Amino acid sequence: MIDRRLFMGGGLSGIALASLLAEEHGPIVPKIDPTAPLAPRSPHAPAKAKRVLMFFCSGGVSHIDTFDYKPELIKRHDQPLPGADKEVAFQGGHGNLHRPLWDFRPRGQCGKMVSDLLPHLGGLVDKMAFVHSMTAKTNTHGQAENQMSTGFPLDGFPSVGSWVSYALGSENRDLPAFVAIPDPRGVPQVGPNNWNNAFLPAVFQGTAFNADEPIPHLNRPESLTPQSEAATRGLIERLNRRDRDRHPGDTERLARIASMELAARMQLRAMRMMDLSGESRAVRQSYGIDDPDRIKAGFARNCLLARRLLESGVRFVEVFNGAYAMGEGVGNWDGHRTLKSFYTRHASIFDQPAAALLRDLDQRGLLADTLVVWVTEFGRMPTFQKNGASGRDHNHHGFTVWLAGAGVKAGTSYGATDEFGHRAVEKRATIYDLHATILHLLGLDHERLSVYHDGTQRRLTDVHGRVLEGILA
Repeated sequence: MIDRRLFMGGGLSGIALASLLAEEHGPIVPKIDPTAPLAPRSPHAPAKAKRVLMFFCSGGVSHIDTFDYKPELIKRHDQPLPGADKEVAFQGGHGNLHRPLWDFRPRGQCGKMVSDLLPHLGGLVDKMAFVHSMTAKTNTHGQAENQMSTGFPLDGFPSVGSWVSYALGSENRDLPAFVAIPDPRGVPQVGPNNWNNAFLPAVFQGTAFNADEPIPHLNRPESLTPQSEAATRGLIERLNRRDRDRHPGDTERLARIASMELAARMQLRAMRMMDLSGESRAVRQSYGIDDPDRIKAGFARNCLLARRLLESGVRFVEVFNGAYAMGEGVGNWDGHRTLKSFYTRHASIFDQPAAALLRDLDQRGLLADTLVVWVTEFGRMPTFQKNGASGRDHNHHGFTVWLAGAGVKAGTSYGATDEFGHRAVEKRATIYDLHATILHLLGLDHERLSVYHDGTQRRLTDVHGRVLEGILA
């Protein structure tokens, strides 16, 4: 039998305490107005960043040849990698250690060593925080892309951009909250999985378009005059208002109307976003928009489009560099066999436009509240492959990502791989940690931002993740 005094004195207070604790530490599910699902929402805590720009170089960029300087690797060039006989190779087997294919030199005031492959980005190291101890769960492209984009190697989970727009909405009611900009050459290996909403509401899926391939079906038919279009829109708006008044409690109906109205507004605003003709000659030249190289010029236009979207209040913009339809390493950073020639080509496309975008954000005062993140799905081995290949195999045991902008401790490096750049050995970091840090800088608690799905509270970082405090300003 329960003692009444004990229950009243301790039981009820215990229940109340448990309730308070659940309120303070339990899941946070955004309250979304079905008539305005992309309306801006407050973060969980004061935020350093309002928006995110993510560069995703698909194919697995070699940290050895770009950002992770290893003097010992140069010293022991062409010697066996200790323990290589116990390493499982993804392709072709491991040969001997191979020095970087480009020289490294100190850059910026911080003296960060960056290779000559990326001189434009190398000149901006004073704005960056490098994480040299990143790891992934898999060295398979598709699964690793999934994990970098969604936190999970398997299909069926929302991307980080979808989670951010789900939590915060957008600052522009006429544009999507999350825009994915594929490479002019095509999409990465898992394609739309990288900007998938999965079990989050469909309105939070990334909208994919680039400067040369507008959103499908947005152009007005030639048979329809601007006056007729405006009159039609006005009629539809009046009918929608009448329908909302008649069915105020039908949230599904209201959500559908809201989605259609967003699409109509996008038809006008998105097309204006892609018109770059008003940009100055100096800006166009800084990005390389008029470059005779068609692919580089296309990527440059994508980068300038990204700036215009961020400037207009889009919450999350992801710019992809690299496509898989062209074959292994031809249109992406998958440097198995002829790394030197392929990387020279890819860097010539990526380096100048990406650096120009970072500089442009800074000059316009946007970098102060924009978080910039550069990622790739994994790194590459410090060895060359066997059988005469002149490239490196996949390496998920240690690689580099970098961040810049809002809330980031600029001009710093966090963590380290071993003396050859093979494995993370100091301050080992995971993709969960990276995602937790992104959410943190947006004022979001990665342990509490969630949605109930399939019998459990789901979150971007699953049951893992810690904020990388060492890179925070």
